Amino acid sequence: MSKLKITQTRGLVGTKPNQRAAMRTLGLRKIGQAVVRPNSPTVRGQVDTVGHLVSVEEVE
Repeated sequence: MSKLKITQTRGLVGTKPNQRAAMRTLGLRKIGQAVVRPNSPTVRGQVDTVGHLVSVEEVE
């Protein structure tokens, strides 16, 4: 299964509570922080919620 590298590019000030929750669930807290998550429908849905705050690249 492929994986996604998700990097936070923008801050959370002024975002909605559901967007903050999605970022927390993904494990992102600081601008520039990156995490690797499996490419699953759940993770894709969270990325869609905060797509304007993160950049996504496929790895492996």
